[in-house]
Amino acid sequence: MSNSPPTPPQNVPSGITEKLTDQSPNVLRDIARYADELAEHREREAQLAEQDEQDEDVEAEADDLPDDVPDKATITVKEINDHRYYYWQWREGETIKSKYKAPVDSDE
Repeated sequence: MSNSPPTPPQNVPSGITEKLTDQSPNVLRDIARYADELAEHREREAQLAEQDEQDEDVEAEADDLPDDVPDKATITVKEINDHRYYYWQWREGETIKSKYKAPVDSDE
């Protein structure tokens, strides 16, 4: 271990590093624990927000379902004669059912 203090990461604001250098080893360990827990908390919040966004997309898609298409249907792209089309697709027992939705835009 070196006798000189460690170099702070470049992305840590200088005001924070200055305050840290004044702290005792015990307080620094507490701060490190807190920072780790806070990082995990923010990562969880970001994951939950992303999941909520995905759930909203699925709900919006489900609102778009025709009456004769079950909620469990997913959208599939089929290519027929060099043209691409969206179809609702779902399974009923051993059979896979499909229902036409719309053409795929040419810029996708």
